[in-house]
Amino acid sequence: MDVSSISTYTDYLTKQNTKADELRNTLNKTDYSDADDEKLLDACKQFESYLLEQVFKEMQKTVDCIKSDDDSDPNQNLVDYFRENTLQELASTSTEKEGLGIAQMLYEQMKRNYNL
Repeated sequence: MDVSSISTYTDYLTKQNTKADELRNTLNKTDYSDADDEKLLDACKQFESYLLEQVFKEMQKTVDCIKSDDDSDPNQNLVDYFRENTLQELASTSTEKEGLGIAQMLYEQMKRNYNL
């Protein structure tokens, strides 16, 4: 019985949870009451980028024609790795270039909440 796919899946879940925890810790540890505009907008863009990344991953699952049905494919981990990095970069670039406007709305709301 090949259990490499199970360990790959648990590694993937651990990585996703770690990334979400890092973002949560960054947002929770920072006191935005004395934050400057740049720091506040950066936190909002990080959130929008993470949200977009999760949306892209769910979209990918609906059309996942790249994924091999053969579990013994030794290159599948590399394909998964580069797919993850591509989706992260796409989300980050999308947020920086144009975005959905979520970061800007969060930024304006946080400014009002913290009276900046």
